Amino acid sequence: MSNFGFEDMQAIQKELQERYLARWGGLSPQKGRDSLLWMMIEAGEVADIIKKLGDEKIMDDPETRHDFIEEMCDVMMYFNDVMLCYSITPDELAQVYKAKHQRNMNRWPT
Repeated sequence: MSNFGFEDMQAIQKELQERYLARWGGLSPQKGRDSLLWMMIEAGEVADIIKKLGDEKIMDDPETRHDFIEEMCDVMMYFNDVMLCYSITPDELAQVYKAKHQRNMNRWPT
C-alpha cells in the first residue's frame, strides 16, 4: 500500500459518503464548507498530541504514534471530502500542486 494516493483516498471517501448519504446529506459546496471546518478541528487534535505528548513520544511510543497518525487520517479524510464537494480531481490537485511547488522553489533567494 506504499502507493496509496489521492485517487485511492477519494475512492474510499466516496464509498463512505454513499454509505451514509441519508445521514450526511451528500456532497455539495455547502458540505465542503462544513468539511473544511471539521478538517480544521481535526488538525487541532493533531496539534494537541504534539503539544501535550511531544515529538519524542510520537516518534518512539507506538500507541502515541498510532493516535497521531489516526488524527492525521481524519484531517486527510475531511480534506478529500472538501475536494469531492468541489469536484476537484486528483489530477487537478497534482497539476496545481506541482505548479505551486515550482513557484516556491524560486520564491526566495538561497
